[in-house]
Amino acid sequence: MEETQVAQYLPVLMLGILAVVFSFGMLVMSVALGQRGRRPPVKDTPYECGMIPVGEANTRLSVKFYLVAMLFILFDIEVVFLYPWAVIYKDMLRQQAGLILSSMLSFIGILFIGYIYALKKRAFDWKS
Repeated sequence: MEETQVAQYLPVLMLGILAVVFSFGMLVMSVALGQRGRRPPVKDTPYECGMIPVGEANTRLSVKFYLVAMLFILFDIEVVFLYPWAVIYKDMLRQQAGLILSSMLSFIGILFIGYIYALKKRAFDWKS
């Protein structure tokens, strides 16, 4: 019985070996058959939207930049919760309009309070 279970994994092993051989074979063939010639230095410069890049490639950004990015993601995800409310709860509004509307208004109110708090703390001003 053990031989049949090992035999079932034989095609997977063969596929893995074939993938490794194919990968290294393509690398070796590209080096062996690739054109070796002089390339002008212009070909080796990075291309950035038609502009010649100036300055460091790995510039350090302020922590405030990442804070703004995280706040954007946070508010963006919370706004996504408004779509199901608008689509799915349309029929429920006929039965429990007060409960559903008050829960969504409290959600938007808490979101707005968080937004005002971030504005007062100058969290969105990442350049300073």
